[in-house]
Amino acid sequence: MAPSRRRLPKFCVGRSMARVGIRSPSRRSKPTSNSAEGDSKMEFLGGGTESFCGDGFGNGNKVMVVVDTSPEAMGALEWALSHTVQNQDTIVLLYAAKPSKQGSESSLKLNLRAQETLDSMKNMCERRRPGVEVVVVMHEGKERGPMIVEEAKQRSVSLLVLGQRKRSIMWRLMKRWAGRRSRGGSGAVGYCIQNACCMTIAVRRKGKKLGGYLITTKRHKNFWLLA
Repeated sequence: MAPSRRRLPKFCVGRSMARVGIRSPSRRSKPTSNSAEGDSKMEFLGGGTESFCGDGFGNGNKVMVVVDTSPEAMGALEWALSHTVQNQDTIVLLYAAKPSKQGSESSLKLNLRAQETLDSMKNMCERRRPGVEVVVVMHEGKERGPMIVEEAKQRSVSLLVLGQRKRSIMWRLMKRWAGRRSRGGSGAVGYCIQNACCMTIAVRRKGKKLGGYLITTKRHKNFWLLA
């Protein structure tokens, strides 16, 4: 008889303790093993397993979501709204872009597109979480990762959320090969996870058939969050 799959609680950051049921796509656990059940849970303690640079949890958290026009960014925002943001929190929407190489006219178009994206996502936040304060920020910089990390530090955010793309096998092999030759090489998302002073989570939808999200943090990679 196949083991039943129960509904898992929502992920909540910064409050007492939140337990999240997760499954790793690369490992199969034995349903009769007590240790397997323990391995399938990940505990995030405010100020415990991850460091926070926020103002504390009494007056609400600051949750920063890095946004752009990609579906991955939209997925990250939807996950943050449904799993982490509470009524007393502040959402910071950061549009981080590289400077345009095609002159001022192209830069103006980029700024207009960024502003449209920010306005649309701000409206979405206000519809989904009425009463939550929403702050929109737009920055340009050559190094996207350091720019995001610095902005999160300056604004003392409690949680940083980024969308993560599904990469092809060839891309991953190339990155792994390049990583042996140079330090880092994990892109802006990996840089933020390793260097941000607050808890940082990369989010990617698992797929329509299976549902849920793949969650990556500094200590966990591609864990399947069913909630």
